[in-house]
Amino acid sequence: MSSSAPASATPPSTSPSTSAAGPSTAPTSSSTSTPVSRSGPRAVPPGLFLLLIAVCTAVTAANIYVAAPLLPLIARDFGSTPSAVAWIASVAQFGYAAGLLFFAPLGDSVNRRRLVAALSLVTAGALALGAAASGTTALAAAVLVASAATVVPQLLVPLVAERAPAHRRASHVAALIAGLFTGVVAARVLGGLVGQAFGWRYVFVGAAVLTALLGLASAAVLPAERRRRSGPLFAGLAQLPGVVRGSAELRRACIRQGGMYGAWSALWTSLALLLTGDGDGYGMTTATAGLFGLFGLAASVVAPLAGGLVDRFGAARVVSAAYALAAVSVPLFWLGGGALWALCAAAVTLHMALVAGHIANQTLALTTTSTPAVANTAYVVAGFAGGALASALAGTAFTHWGWTGVCAIAALWLTLSWTTTAIRTRKPAAA
Repeated sequence: MSSSAPASATPPSTSPSTSAAGPSTAPTSSSTSTPVSRSGPRAVPPGLFLLLIAVCTAVTAANIYVAAPLLPLIARDFGSTPSAVAWIASVAQFGYAAGLLFFAPLGDSVNRRRLVAALSLVTAGALALGAAASGTTALAAAVLVASAATVVPQLLVPLVAERAPAHRRASHVAALIAGLFTGVVAARVLGGLVGQAFGWRYVFVGAAVLTALLGLASAAVLPAERRRRSGPLFAGLAQLPGVVRGSAELRRACIRQGGMYGAWSALWTSLALLLTGDGDGYGMTTATAGLFGLFGLAASVVAPLAGGLVDRFGAARVVSAAYALAAVSVPLFWLGGGALWALCAAAVTLHMALVAGHIANQTLALTTTSTPAVANTAYVVAGFAGGALASALAGTAFTHWGWTGVCAIAALWLTLSWTTTAIRTRKPAAA
């Protein structure tokens, strides 16, 4: 990877992805950040550098979902029911979206090495406090802070994208997305196993330790940057509306990611309630239900393939295929309420759809403007806002209408996001 590649560089005109992405590769706004001086990673080969960043992404991404598979154990510890504490999973996603608004745009204006180290330590401290929480309110507050600070992946993705060769950008982004989804799987599988064996508090402690270690290690090998800000610290936040208004492709990517991630979030965060529930559920233990998260490895396997497809055929075709897969997965999830084979097939299909759509949409977000960190912030905030709202509604739907209500929320999210972005505004023909 070349450290001299500009953040807003676009694929060459001969790249297949250029024609598919259309105008998305043309910068639409000017950056307010000043030039930076940077050197490469400290004596770390490019391959090892990318691997370390991917592992750090996995660990920090897992923090957003660490509570979801532990809800039955948390409820039992606090003398409640799993559905009554399901809102804690939504708090994590709202916290992450809020953190993205404030911290992710700083990637265009401040030293990312110091920022990654500071946020990793704050996240670790909040997780440690969560492990000592005496009630749901204190736990939710700790989860909120930890999720808001665990935005390290979204600081690292633009950095990797700007250092990657233009014709390999999506593939390099895909490596980090694979790490992210591996973290999601680890949160569910390892979290469920460790929680069942030792208690949910030990899971939070382990997450705190790993976050501190990997965050500091990644910060140590990041390129050295000496940035001089020309405006307020949070100027990137003020840029968000203009950046989104200036790019139709960015808006489309934001809406579609919000719909796709919302559908996934509604189903995946409610899955523990279905698997561990008695009566209409499967009556599994937390550890057994956690093993179901292994199906999420489909996302990690598909990510490199999806990145190559985006580089070759363009983002638009990959997003369309991803939505088609997601449309198939929702009825399979509904059947999975009473048939385990359908639930397994649906989990694989939806993860494939989510990761393919995410890589395609995020590649557009990173190349559609000259302020990639700000554009990436808008994109990821849109995704997590859609996911948080959908998962919150899914918890209520599960309480009143069971698994069918959850599937209905997922179907609604996919339908709304696709139909509202299906019509493209055509530019008038030149005279």
